[in-house]
Amino acid sequence: MSLLSEFKEFAMKGNVIDMAVGVIIGAAFGKIVSAFVNAIVMPALGWMIGGADFSQLGFTLGENAATGAPVVIQYGQFVQALVDFLIIAAAIFMALKAINRLKKPEPAAAPPPPREEVLLTEIRDALRQQR
Repeated sequence: MSLLSEFKEFAMKGNVIDMAVGVIIGAAFGKIVSAFVNAIVMPALGWMIGGADFSQLGFTLGENAATGAPVVIQYGQFVQALVDFLIIAAAIFMALKAINRLKKPEPAAAPPPPREEVLLTEIRDALRQQR
């Protein structure tokens, strides 16, 4: 089997295609969440704590000796990325929880008792009635 035919067989398996679709949808979902966090969550949070713009939060360590540009640690961008992650993780958790709830098999009905047990129960009941 040639390398090309092996690759074609691998790429056409359902799991690979499902995974590719999941990655594409996940990337799109990540962009939506990032836009939501950047445009709605962080401005509202900044307003509630006194007008802070999280994308601009940071502190300067000093200047780059070669260029003279300031060296800034921008922790506000990290906070935004962390909020993005938490929202995405919560959404995925809730989706998986719903999917798992749908997948749970209903408990099977108890199998009927063996014939011998039924016969013994009938004999016991008949003996009780004779007393």
